[in-house]
Amino acid sequence: MSGETAFYEPLGGGRYRATRATVGPWSPELQHGGPPSALLAHVLERLSPRPGARIARLSVELLGPVEVGEMRIAAAVERPGKRIQLLSARAEVNGREAMRALAWQLQAEPGRSPEAGPREPAPPLPPPQPQGFFPGLPTFPYGEALEWRFTEGHFAEPGPATVWTRCRIPLVEGQPFSGLCRMIAMVDSANGVSWVLPLETHTFVPVDLNVVLRRLPEGEWMGMSATTSVEGDGLGYVETRLFDAAGTVGASLHTLFVTPR
Repeated sequence: MSGETAFYEPLGGGRYRATRATVGPWSPELQHGGPPSALLAHVLERLSPRPGARIARLSVELLGPVEVGEMRIAAAVERPGKRIQLLSARAEVNGREAMRALAWQLQAEPGRSPEAGPREPAPPLPPPQPQGFFPGLPTFPYGEALEWRFTEGHFAEPGPATVWTRCRIPLVEGQPFSGLCRMIAMVDSANGVSWVLPLETHTFVPVDLNVVLRRLPEGEWMGMSATTSVEGDGLGYVETRLFDAAGTVGASLHTLFVTPR
């Protein structure tokens, strides 16, 4: 573990300091995509709260590497409405816009419609497992900041994977960690747990994150079943089922850029 007590420290005025716990596997100077995406979700959840309203879709565009350091988050209501609102947020790092997000906030009303569609149960939560990551690469702070319990696949195995995760530290120091943010902090790892090409020969970079939720996730443990598909021209995607202890909560889709190292 990095020894940090949260992924971010609030500095006031929409500013946050990324701690070493956000560092991903590629460089000690770069954040993994999960924590800053979750930070955007954290800001959007607090932008225009109202009883019964919840974020049903979150799309994050990754505009370039996100350096470790101070982040400035600006958020706005793009399309106001009593029952349907479009929210936006932008993250600036070192004077450069590094990420932007759009979220649809919809009014949920119990009994407004009958329940329909599949209700897949969640796989059982396995007992604790040894915590290992990509073969040939050292451990990294973001990976250590979560606990990983696989029911299918592993970081060390190519192909589809199903995994439960638990964040060991809060997202923002001194602030509640919502189920939505726990899920977003995890799901950017979908391409990592379900890799299909060797990491020593190829990179596969997600350029976006698109999450649609039928309900808000609950609890400390979040899970995903991820599958990566890549074409011969170097483009691909990652398709993921998202679940908590009560079963499926939604799905995510990443667009991948794949290239030889």
